Amino acid sequence: MCGIFGYFDQNNKRIPEDTLGKMGQAIKHRGPDGHGYYHDDYQAVALGNQRLAILDIEHGQQPFISEDNNIIVVQNGEIFNHIELAQALASDGYICHTHCDTEVILRLYERDGIEGISKLNGMFAIAIYDRKLSALYLIRDRVGEKPLFFSKKNGRIVFSSEIKSILAVIDKTEINYQALNNFFAFNYVPPPLTLFEGVEHVMPGHWLKITEKAMKSFCWWDISKVKVVHKAESQWIDDFTTILSDAVKIRLRADVPLGAFLSGGVDSSTIVGLMSQHLKQPINTFSVGFNDPDYDESPFAEAAAKRFSTQHVLKKVEANLIDLWPMATYHCDQPHGDVSFLPTYKVAQLASEQVKMVLTGDGADELFAGYDKYKTFFSGDIESLNDSQFQARYTNNILLFDTEARTKLFSEGSLDKIDTLHAEDILKPLYEKAANMDRINQALYIDTIFLLPGNNLVKPDRMGMAVSIENRAPFLDYRMIELAFSMPGELKIKNNETKYLYKKAVAPLIGKDLAYRKKQMFTVPVGEWFKSELSDLCYDLLLSERTVERKLFNYDYVRYMYNCHCQNLGNFTRQIRSLLAFEIWMRIFID
Repeated sequence: MCGIFGYFDQNNKRIPEDTLGKMGQAIKHRGPDGHGYYHDDYQAVALGNQRLAILDIEHGQQPFISEDNNIIVVQNGEIFNHIELAQALASDGYICHTHCDTEVILRLYERDGIEGISKLNGMFAIAIYDRKLSALYLIRDRVGEKPLFFSKKNGRIVFSSEIKSILAVIDKTEINYQALNNFFAFNYVPPPLTLFEGVEHVMPGHWLKITEKAMKSFCWWDISKVKVVHKAESQWIDDFTTILSDAVKIRLRADVPLGAFLSGGVDSSTIVGLMSQHLKQPINTFSVGFNDPDYDESPFAEAAAKRFSTQHVLKKVEANLIDLWPMATYHCDQPHGDVSFLPTYKVAQLASEQVKMVLTGDGADELFAGYDKYKTFFSGDIESLNDSQFQARYTNNILLFDTEARTKLFSEGSLDKIDTLHAEDILKPLYEKAANMDRINQALYIDTIFLLPGNNLVKPDRMGMAVSIENRAPFLDYRMIELAFSMPGELKIKNNETKYLYKKAVAPLIGKDLAYRKKQMFTVPVGEWFKSELSDLCYDLLLSERTVERKLFNYDYVRYMYNCHCQNLGNFTRQIRSLLAFEIWMRIFID
């Protein structure tokens, strides 16, 4: 786990070394254990790394450079099958001289070229510079567990694990108004755009090839190509448990103290249960609870900890963590209307006092239909809808402000700068790619490809990196993802039960009480606080002179929503949250 950064100038204009140093300093929290740089002598290319030492503490410094000095590699993330890959490479004469997974990437590239990345099982953002080809490759993992951003201006491509690092190099950017529209459509900014004009994501499952003449994007992994398989429930259960167990096992590879987040939900309890089968020593588990019992699920975490005899650390905190919002926004680089980022930060902070790496249950809800929204949505007349009706209904189900509402929300000046208000159009290619799937899997595909990298995987990465702790998610092992999309949707939601087959598979491990307990979201009653203890904050961020002077929104409409909310004439919690998040972002990054 680290942060990476660098640039490739197609006009061969070098960036001063002290500016490159500022890029690394901006993301030092991602890698406080060391740093390294590579500057090419002939081409204006540089690669840098901030290291969080997890594997081969003594010999894992980056960049890794081939013996002939022609291949240079930096990585953010972990390659979980690095041991098996190193053994296979050695049998072909490509010897790894360290136990670091980044060297495995170097040797794999030496043997297989860029196509070798398909053999990696991990979470990663990788930069490889091949001097013989005068080409820089920027590679991102399959579902976007690790972030990777770039900007291109006047022939200079600058990249980094976080946008704030890129901002150390490029001129101050303007707001991307299409991204602004998309944020208020979905409650986060869907990739590839960011709110910074000219800064984009390398898309999950893609790599960029950058040369003096061109920059091209290539897709190297596509989950939509997985075909549904039909087999007995017992066989599904065997396959599920076998893959997940091995996914947990290989994610325990570390040379530092490790543990797990444990909420007491089915996902984290399952991960901890499998960890207990692979580790001889007690597992360090961590959870935060709220002093308000209405929102506290810590008793379930304690029940799971007792079942698996973990060394459990529980910290009770006040439910109102809004003071952390600016800090969380700074680390995220972009606004997110999801306040569960804040308790996620608290549990990461708690864990970082004892360990440097944790396993989590992230990804399971999107793969196996764990959210109640799926059960609610598919309990109606979905099968009677044609394809376009289904797509329209599911899209409306996940929108924050629909097109009509955004027409009311934005000022005339903002509307003039937005290319199209129809943000939902960006989903059409995804629906087309998922056309061969059943309806449940189509919805899960949208959320896996769209929601996970846009929002849900930002949370564990940024909040963990804020305190220099690594998060590993066994459910996002590519074998588990491919299994999930080969499984018929009817085995995910059945008899009004979410995660039907999954729960059936893990009930013997974690017990029926934990397997079938009602899902509880990691959130707090912020909507009620907007009417009372947070009313001053709401006024300042929504309607103060400083905010209104931006002329971005129709502030009469903003006032209307807030007044309706306070007078219990409508629940505008999510809409208000997004507006607050955006103004906090404006004050940190634009002002």
